[in-house]
Amino acid sequence: MNSPFTIFTTLVVLLLALIGLGSSTFIVRQTEQALVLRFGEPITGRGLITEPGLHFKAPFIETVVYLDNRILDLETSKQEVLASDNNRIEVDAFLRYKIVDPLRFYQSVGTTLRADGQLANVLNSAVRRVLGEANMPQIVRDQRAQLMVRIREQVEQEASKFGVTIKDVRIRRADLPRQISEKVFSRMQTERAREAAEFRAQGSEQAQRITSRADRDVVVLRAQAQQQADQLRGEGEAERNGIFAAAYGKDPDFFAFWRSMQAYEAGLKSSDTRLILSPTSQFFRFFGNSGPQAEAAAKAP
Repeated sequence: MNSPFTIFTTLVVLLLALIGLGSSTFIVRQTEQALVLRFGEPITGRGLITEPGLHFKAPFIETVVYLDNRILDLETSKQEVLASDNNRIEVDAFLRYKIVDPLRFYQSVGTTLRADGQLANVLNSAVRRVLGEANMPQIVRDQRAQLMVRIREQVEQEASKFGVTIKDVRIRRADLPRQISEKVFSRMQTERAREAAEFRAQGSEQAQRITSRADRDVVVLRAQAQQQADQLRGEGEAERNGIFAAAYGKDPDFFAFWRSMQAYEAGLKSSDTRLILSPTSQFFRFFGNSGPQAEAAAKAP
């Protein structure tokens, strides 16, 4: 039968074995690479591990540093740059980098957070240096791609000291500061308002010119039409008078009768017409007998 001391000793040995086994293994993931250090120095021959999976190390005396093997993004804060034409521009840039020398990276910056700070300073310095030699049209439109290539080359030179390579450098935005932008927009609005007022004045002048010409043409056309109408009306009245005169000469009795009928129609047209006349009035001479005796009686005193 085992004594309590033996059981306790066995449990302690098993516990130490488990602790030693746990401290002697480590796992490298697919997105990582590892540095195995012994007392802070890399181990020759197996200091860098890039293969994912389960690996072993000496417990208690060796440590593992994990580094990302993917392409990392670094975004810098917006900064103000003075261009060569003395225009202030707010620039927002970013870069992408990858750790290619883990040992140098660990010895120079140690962690990704410190590397981001160092690379941000390098990127900001390169942006100010390169964009300070260009004017605003070149930065915004004409030579933007060439300027980004120059910035990348300068950042690459400094980044190689940290064991990283620069994959891409981009200028996301390059705008005027807000105060200057507002002034520029206000000046543009004033200029557009002036051009609009000028166009409206020109249009109003042309409209008045066209309206005046049209009014003059209307007056001329109306005068000519009135002249022709008066002329035709005079000719018609002359012709009518000639016809009346000819008809009167042919049959004066019928002409007198027809004129009297027109007078009756005009005088008795309204339903409330009232006339106070003598029955023997000349106006009613055709209401009696219409023979020669009636005509003679009408002509008698």
